[in-house]
Amino acid sequence: MTTLRLRIYHNANCSKSRATCELIAAHGIDADVVDYLETPPDKSELRILLGKLGMRPDELVRRGEAVFKEHYAGRTLNADEWLDALVSHPILIERPIVVRGERAVLGRPPEKALELVPEIG
Repeated sequence: MTTLRLRIYHNANCSKSRATCELIAAHGIDADVVDYLETPPDKSELRILLGKLGMRPDELVRRGEAVFKEHYAGRTLNADEWLDALVSHPILIERPIVVRGERAVLGRPPEKALELVPEIG
């Protein structure tokens, strides 16, 4: 088993999120799994994650969610307002987010997570 450790922002109801966790485990990689609906990231943590992902807040938004359609569809928000929306409604956060050190990827498809662990390939 490798000694590297990942952090996965996970939603157990999401098939891609479950598949990413299973893929990581199948490679013998330890991961800290954060159920981000139970323990949502705050605004500061989201900024850090977005920096590691190389994304803007609006790029992390799940537009198919009912709360998006109800509260945000058709609206123009700035980056800070999108961060507030993600903090208020963590279901809007795209998942899973897999982090290793200063890098992060979205596990879509789940194999994207393996980009963070080239030593197993």
